[in-house]
Amino acid sequence: MSTHESADTVISNKKAALAGLYDDIHTSNMFPFWATSEGVDHDEIKQLMATSKAVPFVWKYGEIEPLLQRAAQLITMDDSERRSLILINPGLAPKRASVSTMYTAYRLNDPDEIMPPHKHSPSAIRFGLTGTGNFTGVEGEDVVFGPGDMVLTPNDAWHNHGTVGGEQAVNLSVLDLPLVETLNAIHFDHNYTEMEDGKEVEKKVQSARYPSDYSQSIYGEGGLRPRFVDHKRGGGLSSPMWVYRWEKMEAALDAHKDWDGDPHEGIVIDYVDPTTGGPVFRTISFYAQMLRPGEKTLPQRETASLLLAPFRGKGHSIIDGERFDWGQFDTLAVPGGSWVEHVNDSPNEPVIFFGATDAPTQKALYLYKRWGRNQAGDLLRLA
Repeated sequence: MSTHESADTVISNKKAALAGLYDDIHTSNMFPFWATSEGVDHDEIKQLMATSKAVPFVWKYGEIEPLLQRAAQLITMDDSERRSLILINPGLAPKRASVSTMYTAYRLNDPDEIMPPHKHSPSAIRFGLTGTGNFTGVEGEDVVFGPGDMVLTPNDAWHNHGTVGGEQAVNLSVLDLPLVETLNAIHFDHNYTEMEDGKEVEKKVQSARYPSDYSQSIYGEGGLRPRFVDHKRGGGLSSPMWVYRWEKMEAALDAHKDWDGDPHEGIVIDYVDPTTGGPVFRTISFYAQMLRPGEKTLPQRETASLLLAPFRGKGHSIIDGERFDWGQFDTLAVPGGSWVEHVNDSPNEPVIFFGATDAPTQKALYLYKRWGRNQAGDLLRLA
């Protein structure tokens, strides 16, 4: 055997041995993390990075609303106590996630449907789209809400949903369920009880314990905090202000419409916990973002994932070089790490996004970063 043949044999034997090693490792439910100079079929670094990832995507309300109507005809409250459409990111399917840490769901309730109470460890909000009779009862505060109003249903707070007033209503939900699921901390409870005459009695409707305007009367004026109430409602796990009314947010946006704003975001106003000034939940938070007529934001990139629902107006976004057109009540997924810029296509009307972000989780773990580019294209570190 020649020296050349001997070397080829050694290489061939090594390749065969490596292939056998990899097969045995994978069969044993393990993963090899090393790099070799051999041209084997296994690229360990690439495989390690090749986990399922969310992709930029737009769900169209024009496609969602007819499906909601069909579901309302076919699925009654006798069939199920829940009737929502969850938005599944194509890059994460079949996982119930619109981005890696959050999902959005749309819910249509027929006139005067009230679902029984439940609670769960994921934190959630409801944001009104159509109808003035959306209903959510949260820990004894009965909230009726309309377009643009945001209602919290916090971690471990009893709540129920429905409509009042004799008309259909549509709202969208945002939950941190994919994050909580990843942390193996999911729990649901549907056994709602109240004490009556010293006995625990199952109930299908929560009894009101607060006035229906409690959130606004106690927390509705910024900078003012009453001292005579308990601010730890629902266990103190979130903002104690259950409902944020649209007229307050709209007035704040209108008051700042002529400000310069942020060239990478336009005018952004956060929903906050009035007792701390921090995010409404520890895991995710929410904001309204306004683009003035014809406004185009400069490119930015952040580690946080975003879900954006255009509440007013229409336009398009460029995400990692690809154009995504959107209109009223659509939902746009912007995965963390994506370069994004938004464009208001109208020369006369503003765009207003309702936005959700997992930035609070990343900031708590010291993982959050944000970059942008200026007009010249230079890279900037923004956060």
